[in-house]
Amino acid sequence: MSHWDVHHLPRADGKTFLVTGGNAGIGYFVAEQLAGTGATVLLGSRDTTKAEAAIASIRSLVPDAKLGHLRLDLSDLSSSVDTQGIERLDAVVCNAGVLLEGRPRQETADGLELTFATNHLGHFVLVHRLMPLLEAAEAGRVVTTGSFVGKSAELDLDDLQSKRDYQPKRTYARSKLAQMLFAFELDRRLRAAGSQVLSVVDHPGGALDSLTPPRPVRTEAAGRKFPAGLLLQGKDAGAWPAVRAVLDPSVRGGEMFGPRVFGLRGEPRREPVRGKLADTALAARLWAASAELTR
Repeated sequence: MSHWDVHHLPRADGKTFLVTGGNAGIGYFVAEQLAGTGATVLLGSRDTTKAEAAIASIRSLVPDAKLGHLRLDLSDLSSSVDTQGIERLDAVVCNAGVLLEGRPRQETADGLELTFATNHLGHFVLVHRLMPLLEAAEAGRVVTTGSFVGKSAELDLDDLQSKRDYQPKRTYARSKLAQMLFAFELDRRLRAAGSQVLSVVDHPGGALDSLTPPRPVRTEAAGRKFPAGLLLQGKDAGAWPAVRAVLDPSVRGGEMFGPRVFGLRGEPRREPVRGKLADTALAARLWAASAELTR
């Protein structure tokens, strides 16, 4: 494994990266760190005002940053994505997500449960739409941000819409497991098709607002304040696995990156893919169900 220094990233001049949810949270820090490499970074967000605030924030720290906004609404599967003027994408970071904690079950305009639709199905459709741009790059990458909680989730293929006994945190964990299974299945299909595009998974470990350095843009609501620095980390560090998955030339398709210390904090390392994440039959069934739900 090559040495990786999160504070001295390789240059990526001339490359173009898209980060979904790049206006807030971990996605913001992924965009900020990638912007420092000389690449063009597009922030995927449905809110133009928030995207512009994030762009201004990044430029205050990286004055020569090449930034843009790509309007995306992952909860609306029928919405178009205006990629006019984009010749290729060297990577898309599928990071955006919602957790509707403390709120009742909600559905999208398509009649799909909102959390699962936004976190998984929206990215499922987006990646299919962006594949021609990824194929146009020399070695495009799809980097899917999963979650530590997704590893222990149980996916109910008969109730992907959480119509039975809806629980927000459980639905969120299932959506993150689905994202990771999709990413591994995507890489298997890309390899079978002889594609040069890679599909890679990352997860941020335990990333808290209370441990995150301040930025001109408010990335998310403040989290619980308690001494967690020994076990957890800030969202700036939570971005490191995704950034490595985008930039490291030694990355191979089907790999997963997470924090070094117990998978919760520290510099990013390659992690073994096992358990449910290695279940090819489950991933194939999820793919078929996702294709049916998204028509």
